[in-house]
Amino acid sequence: MLTLGIDTATKVCSVALCRDAEVLASYNINIGRTHSEGLVPQLEEMLRRCKMKPSDLELIAVSQGPGSFTGLRIGLATVEAMSYSLKIPLVGVDTLEALAYNLPIAGIILAPVLDAQKGNYYLALYEWQQGVLVQLEATSILAGNDVQDKLAAYNKPVIVLGEGAKLKDNCRGQVSLGAAQVRMPQAVSVALAGQIKVAQGQVNDCFHLVPTYIRRSEAEELWEKRTQK
Repeated sequence: MLTLGIDTATKVCSVALCRDAEVLASYNINIGRTHSEGLVPQLEEMLRRCKMKPSDLELIAVSQGPGSFTGLRIGLATVEAMSYSLKIPLVGVDTLEALAYNLPIAGIILAPVLDAQKGNYYLALYEWQQGVLVQLEATSILAGNDVQDKLAAYNKPVIVLGEGAKLKDNCRGQVSLGAAQVRMPQAVSVALAGQIKVAQGQVNDCFHLVPTYIRRSEAEELWEKRTQK
């Protein structure tokens, strides 16, 4: 199955092409360029270099959140338009789950984290068991110190993925920060996770795939404060 993967949940803009488990192309930009100006050119360049057309695609997988409110909206709007116009199945993948696909190694706990602003982090815990990714704890929002306490309590090696660089100096016990190349969100992982979801019968309607925000945006919080005064 020729799958297009897209991840715009963070400052990284990532697109990839996979044919089943084979990675054909991966194109990651991590220089702060806005997704609104970078995503479509990246897609076009990748398809051109692979000598493929959008109509060749058989599945689109997209990082669904949590993450940047603006980034998620740009990514989802793009794939929804493609899915509808090309009549290609679409599947959403949890951003933290996709990060865990970056490091498919058994015997360790994977702790993907994303910046939730104001010193807080989105955190979920996963472990690979007999080739299957198992979620140990659902996504929650925790302060940095609480993240460290939770991870240090596990009597097993824990690898932090995603936007956890600020936690590095406070790692305790068997907790360590993953190498930069496996921490970064990657559309390859989104594509591979999406293929598994489709094999399990999970396909989304392009008109009803919504971002997983978990928390309200800062604009919404400011609006509420103003209306309460």
